[in-house]
Amino acid sequence: MNIAKNMEAIFVAIIAIAAATSIATASVPAFRAAPATIVASSDTAVMHTVHVSARRLSAEEKAAL
Repeated sequence: MNIAKNMEAIFVAIIAIAAATSIATASVPAFRAAPATIVASSDTAVMHTVHVSARRLSAEEKAAL
């Protein structure tokens, strides 16, 4: 019965311990420099395009789905 009276305090204590543990064990990521930018010359730059050769569904076909 005594534990039931103090459930809120027990819950808050467990959350505080979990938060302190997660902060204490969190590692700081190593510094990573930004990758060097690669500038392509205009003669090597190729724009890739996609050609879709499908027909659109009609309203009746959409309704059937």
